[in-house]
Amino acid sequence: MDWKAELAHTTELTKSFRPLHPDAGAAFTQMHKAALSDGALSTKHKELQAVVVGIMTHCADCIGFHMRGAIKAGATREEVAETIGLCVMMGGGPAYMYGMKALEAFDQLSA
Repeated sequence: MDWKAELAHTTELTKSFRPLHPDAGAAFTQMHKAALSDGALSTKHKELQAVVVGIMTHCADCIGFHMRGAIKAGATREEVAETIGLCVMMGGGPAYMYGMKALEAFDQLSA
């Protein structure tokens, strides 16, 4: 998968939705910012947790957007690998497969 192209495509889809229901788009953006801001947990750790949810729910776009956020927040490849390991322990084979997608996303999005 070309992660940069996939995220650009999904971003265009969300931009076309926002005029149809601006309140929902604005509310989601506000919740997103509030949930991921630094607090007792750092933004980096929250983004890695969101990657976990993406892997466990098999949401490729969630993996991509939150991997990009984790990279921006300073996540390393080693931290991503440990995050994936946790997913494999909790989710077995499907988590392993989506975990490999997440590692590919890290490699492409951090380049």
